[in-house]
Amino acid sequence: MKKLAIGTIALGLVAGIAVYAQNAAPQQPAQGQARRPAPPPAKPAPRWPDGRISFSGSPTDVGNWEGPANASIFFNVVDGKKVTPASSLSTNKTVDEIPFQPGMRKLYDSRWDQAEDPHTRCKPSGGSRFWHTPYGIEIVDLPETNEVIFLHVGAPHSWRVAYLDGREHPKNMKPSWYGHTTAKWEGDTLVMDTVGFNNRFWLTREGVPTTEKLHLIEKLSRPNHDQLRYEATVDDPGAYTAAWTGGWNLRWSEGNEPFDYLCQENNRDPARMTGGGVADSNRSR
Repeated sequence: MKKLAIGTIALGLVAGIAVYAQNAAPQQPAQGQARRPAPPPAKPAPRWPDGRISFSGSPTDVGNWEGPANASIFFNVVDGKKVTPASSLSTNKTVDEIPFQPGMRKLYDSRWDQAEDPHTRCKPSGGSRFWHTPYGIEIVDLPETNEVIFLHVGAPHSWRVAYLDGREHPKNMKPSWYGHTTAKWEGDTLVMDTVGFNNRFWLTREGVPTTEKLHLIEKLSRPNHDQLRYEATVDDPGAYTAAWTGGWNLRWSEGNEPFDYLCQENNRDPARMTGGGVADSNRSR
């Protein structure tokens, strides 16, 4: 019986390998059938008249940026040194690779319920949480005032500002949801430096924790017309034993424009809020 079983298993493995090889082999078009044309090359990223890269649309190129909001996002680089190639930006890095301070892993694990996400309760989405929010993100470049403004369409319907005039961070800042952001251009990449955060938001939708010691370095680039690359380095000695880096890509959503969205009156996620679908105003964390 054992020999028969082993023989049956071996035969099954051989058959499985044959099927796998057949499926893995490139499929050739049938005789007389035309080959599927290769996809067209990606359009280049637009530029302003002075040559700077543009993160915006135009009167003939309407749209904005959609982050991967409907799937679990996780930073995919954690060593604080390695720079991830654009082609390998992806999702679902294991939580075991995050260098948590004692107690912070337990806090992360306790945030399994998306109903607890401050974003769901119409609170501003600080740090990297800003970049995977539904209904699009508008980026407004204002060279005349040396500012770049980032506007949320959905959720808290809020915005943040990056200052490019060479100013320093204020001293003794009151902690806030978005902190204070200075920025500079490094070639076609916008590098943003932010401090002064409060600890009332989740860094990503999974509940990655931070403290008021968070120092966030974010990089934005546009490899082509339809892709925005977001990369962030998290330096928070209150929450982590070392700095760590990761990111993801956002897509250009053609035709997407801001619309009248007030989170308190148009919340599309009431089923996961307490109080029978009514936001609990006393819960802010």
